[in-house]
Amino acid sequence: MSRNFPQQTQKKQIEKKQAEKKRHIQKAVDKKEKVCPVSSKCGGCKWIDKGYEEQLKAKQTRFRKLMEPFAQAEPIIGMEQPFHYRNKVHAVFGMDAKHHVISGTYEEKTHRIVPITSCMIENQKADQIIGTVRELLPSFKIRPYNEDTGYGLLRHVMVRVGHSTGQIMVVLVLASPILPSKNNFAKALLKVHPEITTIVVNVNDRKTSMVLGDKEQVIYGKGYIEDVLCGKTFRISPKSFYQVNPLQTEKLYGKAMEYAGLTGTETVLDAYCGTGTIGMIAADKANHVIGVELNKDAVRDAVQNAKRNDISNIRFYQNDAGKFLVEMAGQGAQLDVLMMDPPRSGSDEAFLSSVVKIRPKKVVYISCEPDTLVRDLKYLTKNGFKVDRCVAVDMFPFTESLEAVVVLS
Repeated sequence: MSRNFPQQTQKKQIEKKQAEKKRHIQKAVDKKEKVCPVSSKCGGCKWIDKGYEEQLKAKQTRFRKLMEPFAQAEPIIGMEQPFHYRNKVHAVFGMDAKHHVISGTYEEKTHRIVPITSCMIENQKADQIIGTVRELLPSFKIRPYNEDTGYGLLRHVMVRVGHSTGQIMVVLVLASPILPSKNNFAKALLKVHPEITTIVVNVNDRKTSMVLGDKEQVIYGKGYIEDVLCGKTFRISPKSFYQVNPLQTEKLYGKAMEYAGLTGTETVLDAYCGTGTIGMIAADKANHVIGVELNKDAVRDAVQNAKRNDISNIRFYQNDAGKFLVEMAGQGAQLDVLMMDPPRSGSDEAFLSSVVKIRPKKVVYISCEPDTLVRDLKYLTKNGFKVDRCVAVDMFPFTESLEAVVVLS
């Protein structure tokens, strides 16, 4: 006789809801109806009115055309249930014309707030927590910050959810350091959402488009959460980079490891390493791994992550990835595999010329912007490298964004 454990039952219920949502969207698409009332203003999911299979086909066609000069693209890796995948949710706060508190996102290319209460691509629990913060503000006499006048306190709320652990971090971004009745506010929030594991106050007192400021105060919990990815446990602080779609990230990194083909003898450099995710996954199958990252908070988390996972064959350096590789090349260092995951702007010529100089046996390039990937591949293939395999991964369903993994030798 089979038994359904609570977790299995919950998983089946989630899968059932996601399948229903997929059918609902496809039905709306077929009828040419709008699925989300604010998608045209928000800009966060421009493809919400396209069926998911249609999206994958369009992304595969685009990637195949871009890769034609280099190699034949493998079939795109999509999601089975492409909803509510964003485990990092950020909301800006303000007031509407009737002086009611609103939260949402900026209308594309403006600083007008589009009010959002729920979103098809954001984690549902995170949306609910943001809604509770919105409801609590008036009773605590906390006013949202007004960019034009400079008055008000709460600028943003950011929620991060551990996909595997269920741990939840709430970051309240304030315009000044004092949060009135902060302990009572935390208690009120926790009463509605006892599943929250930490609450952090972040102070951003500058006129800037950056969400987070430099000063932080933990008012509940440890000030960070942990999540499990590819069998490794990662510590995530408010400012840490961590992929927002863990399910697809596991597929993305799994493909990167397959392409790297590590045997246990290699020296691996993880450039732009963030909190050390790729390097730590590679450490299981490599002799020695070096991680390089410019963000000092991410490096601190990376060091903690390595200790937390008892990984002794990895070292992290806070440095610009390009400068570090230039120094390595200058010292005549040997490198077997370079794993690189640069920002959307891709790599600069100084970094790529050092790659050519140091000549690793393999380069595994993880890209979040196919156009800059093509530019960088042109440089590398003109200088003795050859693309062996490439695949697109749909990390952000309902958007035009596309990630890819390419291996060169």
